Amino acid sequence: MKFSCEKALLTAAVSIASRAVAAKSSIPAMEGILIEADTRLRLTGYNLETGIQATVPAEIKQPGSLVLSARLFGEIIRKMPDDMVVFTSKDYMVNIKCGMSEFNILGTDPEEFPELPTVDQQNSITLEQSALRSMIAQTLFAVSDNESRPVHTGSLFEVDHNDLTVVSVDGYRLALRREKADKIEGSEQFSFVVPGSALSEVEKICSGEGPVTVNQGARHILFQAGDTVLVCRRLEGEFLPYRNAIPRNNPIQIQCDTRTLLSSIERVSLIISEKLKSPLRCVFGDGMVDITTKTAIGDAADQCPIDGDGQGLEIGFNNKYLMDALKAAPADKLRLEFSSSVAPCVILPAEGEETFVYMVLPVRLKAN
Repeated sequence: MKFSCEKALLTAAVSIASRAVAAKSSIPAMEGILIEADTRLRLTGYNLETGIQATVPAEIKQPGSLVLSARLFGEIIRKMPDDMVVFTSKDYMVNIKCGMSEFNILGTDPEEFPELPTVDQQNSITLEQSALRSMIAQTLFAVSDNESRPVHTGSLFEVDHNDLTVVSVDGYRLALRREKADKIEGSEQFSFVVPGSALSEVEKICSGEGPVTVNQGARHILFQAGDTVLVCRRLEGEFLPYRNAIPRNNPIQIQCDTRTLLSSIERVSLIISEKLKSPLRCVFGDGMVDITTKTAIGDAADQCPIDGDGQGLEIGFNNKYLMDALKAAPADKLRLEFSSSVAPCVILPAEGEETFVYMVLPVRLKAN
């Protein structure tokens, strides 16, 4: 195999493919990147759960394939001078030249590298990379890490006519984002669950402009953004029927400025830590919410102006869960809905379409 490629392009491709490389494996090839040169240059990382393949333009003089240690190959390419990288391999010995630098390292048989699953496309949806990136960023925090319900360690992708809805739940909160799709092929309605670990990588590969296509197969999902492809397995199981879980027509509704409320909560949270856990005590009055907390090192209080009357509702929250929802909410003004001190708080945009819904379960408060 022999090819030459610009250092910057090769560095970016190695960085992308490395994200799916197994950190430690009983199969040495899985700690490496599969390099394939034919009409184009392809670099693949695969840990048997998620596979990422990056394609880069290169001048290929002799086709071939080989596996190289992802860590070593990545370090070598990164440290090379900004010039053309010339890569030559004979049997398993690899020569890498760039400017005045030269390395000779040993590769591995490509036959030992597991094959990426082929995705038998049943349905597909296309939308802008920036839209999918924000949808993932604004829901991923609510994915569960509890392996006893594996289906909730991922996010539900639900396609209904022209809408894509992404939902994450972890038993304490729910995050939902909805956007219009650019194109849908196959069924008008379909759904699947994507592992959270794969979605954090999808968020990174959707870093540019242009479309991203999501293909649903029988057992796998394929995301294609530009010259990068990510394949991951689907999570099976019964996802929470989220529509029934979100209480609507709540009698208490107030509006607030997102940043102002978040700042108040952040100030009060300064005395809460992993060692010193304590819920926020929120009292929603007429035009004002009082936020207090008390830990072993002291107490803190803050006030935030609101629009509307909270009818004196006293409710407790885990500070992190409430802050996560407020940080993710893509709106300057929010509507918070309540029905009682033991029912969930529903967070929605104050105006316009309901492109997002967050739900946070309250914490029982001890008597003062």
